Amino acid sequence: MILYPAIDLKDGHAVRLFKGEMDKATVFNEDPAAQAMEFVAAGCEWLHLVDLNGAFAGTPVNAAPVEEILKRCKVPAQLGGGIRDMATIERWLERGLSRVILGTVAVENPDLVREAARAFPGHVAVGIDARKGMVATKGWAEETDVTATDLAKSFEDAGVAAIIYTDINRDGAMQGPNVDETAALANAVSIPVIASGGVSSLADLKALKSCGAPLNGAISGRALYDGAIDLGEALKVLKG
Repeated sequence: MILYPAIDLKDGHAVRLFKGEMDKATVFNEDPAAQAMEFVAAGCEWLHLVDLNGAFAGTPVNAAPVEEILKRCKVPAQLGGGIRDMATIERWLERGLSRVILGTVAVENPDLVREAARAFPGHVAVGIDARKGMVATKGWAEETDVTATDLAKSFEDAGVAAIIYTDINRDGAMQGPNVDETAALANAVSIPVIASGGVSSLADLKALKSCGAPLNGAISGRALYDGAIDLGEALKVLKG
């Protein structure tokens, strides 16, 4: 399993939200690129970036700090938030991003996901953010009547590189991931699944690793910033 340190970007800063609430943001670093370099120095192999403002605006907002991270860090990075058309996908991949994460458009325009996955094999992931099993879009502000599992299954033949599954009610809450639902989703599809939301201890990572599903990796943010998870120890757990 791969550990993906999360850098959530709001107003140019690295922050963490509590259960997706934009007005409950804690600034952890005013220099996101410096934060990224800390994670790389500690041994991470990937970075998970989220343009929070972009997720609400529907277009990239924190492009400058993302570009600085891509320029300074030599590990692959994936980015979600405000990526909702082919031009934006192409632009980010041209700038050195390894993987774009399509969330809202996966519900509203699934054909775009399929087109992008065909055009850029290995570089397109689907972000599925769910509250009580139901998908939420537009920065988690709008709930749908689509289940996370049904949405994941609909892309089974699309050629997407991964599914990032986030349990919104666990995100930033330091209450542990939703292991059961994550495992159920991963077992329902052949697409690699990355767990997100609530990963707050080495025990959480061990639980995900032994959940009975072939997870690709896990994303952690607040726990790394707070020191609840030591990145070096976490990497050993997931590789062991």
